[in-house]
Amino acid sequence: MSAMVSAGVPLLRALSSQHDHTDSPALKAVLGDIIKDVQSGMQLADALGKHPATFNDVYVNMVRAGEAGGILDDILRRLAIQQEKSAGIRKKIKGAMTYPLVLLVITIMAFLVLMVFVIPQIGEMIKGFGGEDAELPALTQVMLSISGFLTTKGYLLIPVLIAIVYFLRRWLNTTAGKHTFHRFVLKIPAISSIIQKVAVARFARTFSALMGSGAAVLESLEVTSHSVGNVVYEEALLKAAKEVENGKNLSTIIEKTGLFPPIVSQMLAVGEETGQTDVVLVKVADFYEEEVDVAIDSIGSIIEPVMIVLMGGMVGLIAASVMMPIAGLSTSIKQ
Repeated sequence: MSAMVSAGVPLLRALSSQHDHTDSPALKAVLGDIIKDVQSGMQLADALGKHPATFNDVYVNMVRAGEAGGILDDILRRLAIQQEKSAGIRKKIKGAMTYPLVLLVITIMAFLVLMVFVIPQIGEMIKGFGGEDAELPALTQVMLSISGFLTTKGYLLIPVLIAIVYFLRRWLNTTAGKHTFHRFVLKIPAISSIIQKVAVARFARTFSALMGSGAAVLESLEVTSHSVGNVVYEEALLKAAKEVENGKNLSTIIEKTGLFPPIVSQMLAVGEETGQTDVVLVKVADFYEEEVDVAIDSIGSIIEPVMIVLMGGMVGLIAASVMMPIAGLSTSIKQ
């Protein structure tokens, strides 16, 4: 859209082209509705606003400002850059977590297979050599107990796990649950740094885009608050909007929240003094997006060996629980 509008292609023609070339049936239907609304004389921003599941407040407000200022092509370009950056961060996070998750699934599956199929047979073999009254090491007894539970009552775990996931998701969708979880993750040493950098990058990128489009500061803050991805940051930005309305500088308010690194408030202060807040925040966004990349690579390199160690530890425990009684029986036979 940005390239076509910048090249002078009429809006309706650009929308029709997007409609014809999209592969998503859902998006095709949405674009069809938007085309009809624009043909009937509705502003593009209002047409987008009728589909909040597809176009959020950032889209709508930036497009509205672009239409009012006659700079729709520039606004669409900013939106395209913003979406590319956001998609890049999401892809990076998913990529960093894929391998550890695969290792975790393999570890759990291997543990279950060993506990359900291997350990019971080895337990019977040990009892066959040593008798029913054979004294087994504590570790072996624990493993046999876990194996016995999984073999006889393991089916109970499935509905229990489903219920836990269901109620946990419902709780996380509540205001209290979401707030508690988002505050909790900000206290996890390795994770909190990444979450803070992602939130700062999203704030800087979205707020700069809105300010650059000509949107008012208060409106920009309110819209930006819903895009940072963390309720704690969202509440802080909404509170900041109220204080800005009372005449305070945003840079001073941001500094007092304790949620943003000092460089953010310092750069904001420079932007306020020079009247180039949007330009300054673009640089902040670029910096923290690079920081997110580095942090994700770092934590990924830490998680992978940890998962491998856990996997090896699990196999080692099971092996020890099997070998200890066998070694004990061998000693008894020699004596």
